[in-house]
Amino acid sequence: MATDGQMAPPAGDEAAAENRAAAAARARLKGIGLMCAALACFACLDALAKWLGTQMDPMQVVWARYTAALAMILIIFNPIRNPGVFVTRRPWIQAIRSALLFGSTAFNFIALQYLQLDQTVSIMFATPFIVAILSGPFLGEWIGMRRWIAVIVGFLGVLVVTRPWSADLHWAMLLTFAGTWVYALYNILTRMLAGHDSAATTSIYSVAFGAAVATILVPFIWTTPPTLGAVAGMIAIGAFGAFGHWLLIVAHGYAPPGILAPFIYTQIVWMTALGWLVFAQVPAANTLAGAAIVIASGLYLLYRERVVARGGR
Repeated sequence: MATDGQMAPPAGDEAAAENRAAAAARARLKGIGLMCAALACFACLDALAKWLGTQMDPMQVVWARYTAALAMILIIFNPIRNPGVFVTRRPWIQAIRSALLFGSTAFNFIALQYLQLDQTVSIMFATPFIVAILSGPFLGEWIGMRRWIAVIVGFLGVLVVTRPWSADLHWAMLLTFAGTWVYALYNILTRMLAGHDSAATTSIYSVAFGAAVATILVPFIWTTPPTLGAVAGMIAIGAFGAFGHWLLIVAHGYAPPGILAPFIYTQIVWMTALGWLVFAQVPAANTLAGAAIVIASGLYLLYRERVVARGGR
């Protein structure tokens, strides 16, 4: 009802505004659902990598992951009908970014031979903290004191998982942590590419370097897959990677990053479940405690970024 001489907006405008709000809410829910599905694909990818690593060299698994993904991406984006998809405005950044993704994958697949799925994903959750640290010197996005505290607490959570003071520290945890730093640099370069190249172009270059390098190396360590199941797994690992990244791109078309980012942490649910169902691995108490600390710190870091983005302190 209008008061003090103000005219009430037409009923049609109110209905249109409500319809727009409802459509935006449905889009956000679609984005969240697609994000969770993408993370489920990535969890299946890691579980397959761990399983295949018991039957062949990890580099052969890396080769399967990248060549199968590249073939599927080329089918999806069809460069024959769209040759411009290969054109990039930042070739050196694309090349370095692709090399970083390859390195992160190789580190992670080797570590998965020795670690549980929940352990690797808990350590990889340190990525947002490393990105926050590197965003200052690389992107000029310096973080304040509160976010520095969140970063420090997050790293304490990683220490709870890895327990470097313990005699039980496995060297593969250090490999996963190194892969986390490499993946954080990959994320920084992804931000630097935003607005310069299309998602299709970046998707192709993301896997092209890994497929090329792994193809050169794989003849030296090749083992004939022992079963048809292993062959299917080598194809499926690429499919999970390609489909997961496609879902991720589509999800960001429905909802902004700030809405989707907190759901990254649902991946630990998938990883823990797969570790239990496929490998009969029960997460240790310190892994669960450390993961909880890392997730809480990461969510606070995301909250502070949204506050700063709105002009807060």
